[in-house]
Amino acid sequence: MRILITGGSGYIGSHTTLQLIAAGHEVVIADNFSRSKPSVIDRLETLSDAAIKHHAIDLTDREATDRLFAQETFDAVVHFAGLKAVGESVAMPVEYYSNNLGSTLSLLTAMRAHGVRKLVFSSSATVYGEHAPVPMRESFPTSANNPYGWTKVMQEQILRDVAAADPEMRIALLRYFNPVGAHQSGMIGEDPQGVPNNLMPLLAQVAVGRRDHLRLYGQDYPTPDGTARRDYLHVEDLAAGHVAALDKLGETAEPVSTWNLGTGTPTSVRELVAAFAEASGREIRTVDAPRRPGDIADSYADPARAETELGWVAARTIHDMCADTWRWQSQNPDGFPDA
Repeated sequence: MRILITGGSGYIGSHTTLQLIAAGHEVVIADNFSRSKPSVIDRLETLSDAAIKHHAIDLTDREATDRLFAQETFDAVVHFAGLKAVGESVAMPVEYYSNNLGSTLSLLTAMRAHGVRKLVFSSSATVYGEHAPVPMRESFPTSANNPYGWTKVMQEQILRDVAAADPEMRIALLRYFNPVGAHQSGMIGEDPQGVPNNLMPLLAQVAVGRRDHLRLYGQDYPTPDGTARRDYLHVEDLAAGHVAALDKLGETAEPVSTWNLGTGTPTSVRELVAAFAEASGREIRTVDAPRRPGDIADSYADPARAETELGWVAARTIHDMCADTWRWQSQNPDGFPDA
């Protein structure tokens, strides 16, 4: 298929781009590079040994989005584009609702106008809210406790409504847990702009010397070592989940399919720190800090549906995740080059 990948130069989008090319698909990237760098495209072309067509556009611009669909032909869309920092969303709710909902509505309008009926959507485990029991299952009700999470809940509902109105639509909602790791080459990985919002890039930056220490937010959670536990998932396994979901959309009669992408195994903050120290051979200095508002003790997936329906299983270990992250960070201590 010929696939449009929105946000294709971002962390998850770039890894998925490579796997889609390896699976025989032709890809076109649309990205405004607000949270990524154009140099990512160069590395993707090197790794895939292929020219990758890309358009620097903002999907909230409906006219520009429609022009893209008018000049290109697509069989499907994989939609990653969006703002994704929880703390930033609390400080900037208008920007988050405007960007995340606006880009999706613009994209859906262009898809409808140009007859594109397959969409894989980048959702999140944040849609389970802060009171869901574990392991989290796709049948649970959705909720959120921050604007970013609500944009995912709202986008999922929009997509269900669109599918209900158009019986030809086939949509996959992929609820990620905690993507980490990097491509085994060390050439692409997570390169957050500014202060990272997630644990793994903070760990990597401490190990490589960009930061002095790591703050451990909360040591009194009802977990074995007192720190919060999360379902960490290698980004390469996550990318493979997108390829599997896209293949499934060509077979399913269901207008909307929802799949958790996670390992089903929680890892605590302290366990991840120890694993990263071992993988990197570096001491990770930590400083205890109070819990952050909204953080929960446990979040991990029940991935059984993805295994049964997609044949997808997360294969890589926590050691793999840490080793691949360290390879990326040590080879690129300052992230991607600006040009």
